[in-house]
Amino acid sequence: MELIKEYLMFIRKRKKYWLVPIFLILFIISFLVVVTASSALAPFIYSLF
Repeated sequence: MELIKEYLMFIRKRKKYWLVPIFLILFIISFLVVVTASSALAPFIYSLF
């Protein structure tokens, strides 16, 4: 949680708002990989990519 707070403070202070969509997409993709790694939905998710 501290890492997220520090990241948000960095974005606000340095005004690097263009980093938000990049990290958001990376987070979503990594979340999908972790969730579908051992589930029955894996073949359906992998077909999207």
